[in-house]
Amino acid sequence: MLAAGLAGAALAETTIRIGRVLAPDDPMGQGLDKFAAEVAEATGGGVTVEVFHNSQLGDTTEMLDQVRAGAGVGAVTDVARLSEFVLSLVIMSAPFLFDSYEDADKFSLSDAYLGWGDVLAEEAGLVMLASTWYQGARHALTQTPVSGPADLAGVRMRTIGASVWIETIRAMGPEPTPIAWGEVYSALQLGTIDAAEAQPTAIKGAKLYEVIEHVTKTGHIQLVTAPVISAASWNQLSDEHKAILRDLVVENGRYASNLTIELGDKALADVAPPAGGSSWST
Repeated sequence: MLAAGLAGAALAETTIRIGRVLAPDDPMGQGLDKFAAEVAEATGGGVTVEVFHNSQLGDTTEMLDQVRAGAGVGAVTDVARLSEFVLSLVIMSAPFLFDSYEDADKFSLSDAYLGWGDVLAEEAGLVMLASTWYQGARHALTQTPVSGPADLAGVRMRTIGASVWIETIRAMGPEPTPIAWGEVYSALQLGTIDAAEAQPTAIKGAKLYEVIEHVTKTGHIQLVTAPVISAASWNQLSDEHKAILRDLVVENGRYASNLTIELGDKALADVAPPAGGSSWST
């Protein structure tokens, strides 16, 4: 009986490793670290969330492959990648659709969107914990000034390897070039790509200001992301722990998102070039 009791206690303890590609001091990183601490406290140690920053578990595509394989790994991903499995989810990453984070947050908790999340779990084995993790508006990062699409013709611009992102960038003028986030700095430095696009906090966190000359504030996509885990990992949790995770991931997603908004303009100001040099333009 004692052995059975110990075995049951062991099974009740779950560890979820969540990987991401950005730096730990990024707002999403701060939000995830806070989420992990609060989950441990609220579940009395029954669920442990371990956060791995800076692509320690691979790039986003590699991590999603691990999640789909049922590994005890989670990933923070843009929703566009998830639309490769459930097409309707693509709306969250459509260009120039949401005017603000508040609009995206409201939509992410709508019955329609949550229903698509259920389909994702059933058909792809991926459970979106919440899509309230906003990373900011994406802007064009180039080596030459940009005043319109003609200035981007033929420019090799790194973007996320999901159809809606690729076609959005192509419509803006450049040639979309999907590569892993961890390779962007060196690719720009070596001239493998000519440009990129990213949100302000990521520009600062990855120090891309060292290898690009101009930021044009296009705001073409509002980057909404979601922590996802495998359906297998999710189904191991008790109903009580599922409810705790759902509540805390929404709450901390909003914490991280508001931090993103607060720090976004400051990030661009911090990395802005001196007068007479490069330019950050609207």
